[in-house]
Amino acid sequence: MTKKKKLKVAITGSIGSGKTTFSNFLVQKGYPVIFADDVSKEILSKDLSVRKSVASVFGENAYSGDKINKKYLAANIFANPDKLNKINSILHPRVREKVKELSNKYFVKNDFVFIEAALIYESKIEKMYDFVVLISADEKIRERRSINSKNFSREDFKKRNDAQFNEETKINKADFVFFNNNSRSDLKQKAGLLISILKSYINKTD
Repeated sequence: MTKKKKLKVAITGSIGSGKTTFSNFLVQKGYPVIFADDVSKEILSKDLSVRKSVASVFGENAYSGDKINKKYLAANIFANPDKLNKINSILHPRVREKVKELSNKYFVKNDFVFIEAALIYESKIEKMYDFVVLISADEKIRERRSINSKNFSREDFKKRNDAQFNEETKINKADFVFFNNNSRSDLKQKAGLLISILKSYINKTD
């Protein structure tokens, strides 16, 4: 009997695209989603060797007591590409290790596991996944969402947006692209469609 295929699926998208909303719809449907940003925050806060490395690059202001100083870090990271590369080199190996550990845990009872992460292509880790799903939206819409939901200024949005690959590049690379220029209910339907596609794929490869 052939061993059933297990799928590791990345959910990615530019800032304000709605990738987290899409991922939360998958959670609501009962599917495991690993949020790379949450994993990163936990590692930044609790891993002593990471804390030491981050403090050596960004100074003691990178932490406020036991907590990461997110505003200070963001202001430094997105204003300086070299520092962005440095923190990525510190964090990403630990994040990948933790994601692998969590994925193996979820695979015990699930046929597929989703990993929501912003920088799949920028970090050159797309080959780690069976499929990469891109949630895409027009730049003006993404900017408006970021300003309204995250209290970003236009400058904040631009810095973060410019630190990522452009939309066309990601669309050309992705295995699946879902556009999110409309309502939440429309996006929820697309989450259901993705589940149907993946189930069909697994059944065909059994």
